[in-house]
Amino acid sequence: MSPSFQSEPPKTTHYRVSFPEPHIMLVTIDREKQRNSLPSYAHWEAHELFTWFDHEPSLLVAVVTGAGNKAFCAGQDLQEQNKKRGNEKTASQKALLTHPPTGFMGLSQRKGVKPVLAAVNGFALGGGFEICLNCDVVVASSTAEFGLPEAQVGLFAAAGGLPRLVRTCGMQVATELALTCRRISAQEALSLRLINRISKTPESLVEECLAIASRIVQLSPDAILATRQGLRAAWDNPSVQHATSQIREMYADRVVKGENFKIGVEAFVKKTKPQWVMPKI
Repeated sequence: MSPSFQSEPPKTTHYRVSFPEPHIMLVTIDREKQRNSLPSYAHWEAHELFTWFDHEPSLLVAVVTGAGNKAFCAGQDLQEQNKKRGNEKTASQKALLTHPPTGFMGLSQRKGVKPVLAAVNGFALGGGFEICLNCDVVVASSTAEFGLPEAQVGLFAAAGGLPRLVRTCGMQVATELALTCRRISAQEALSLRLINRISKTPESLVEECLAIASRIVQLSPDAILATRQGLRAAWDNPSVQHATSQIREMYADRVVKGENFKIGVEAFVKKTKPQWVMPKI
């Protein structure tokens, strides 16, 4: 049975979009022959898709992965870049060749409302790594590798990855990874707190990531949104007091006075499973 949406999801040419469980969207980068590298237009497609996801009331969590077992996303399609380099471009073409405000694949600089999880099934390089650095939870296959190879081709990681890498694992480690272009294994990424866990097998990766998403959507939708916003506010702002004030202003009344708080308390008292209502975004 197909899920019912308030509005239809945007059509995409570079992604497979499915809804494997209630309230969960699965996005698969569908360019396996190109190691799931992304051409310019794909970033705008994804920007539209994840904007729709944030505003679709029936959805709460998204999972992103890559087609096949060799690559999650190998970054920007450099063959496309090479073909277009030096050609005279119109203003609209120049705009298309830039990333949307939400960054690489509409995710690397996305603030968003709802959590996005990454199931990393192989190479996560360049922009592919930058996607992971801004996802809320990252599960990786044991075969996954991460790296920022931009300097090898005369570029730099410009989609938000550099500051996020510093915040996650510190200046010295971030400097080594970015300035040597060294790839790291899933195990090293785990030791540096760049990912949450390694899947039991490469084949069970997406299933294990979806299990985390499924656990999240069992909670109060209002609480999910408020908690994620609180975590993001703390990451973006060095002041604990400011981050706390920000989240209180945005969500305190909404959560406490909301229907889901009443539903949750009543279910707790009666020892029943709460039947949450989906919030208006």
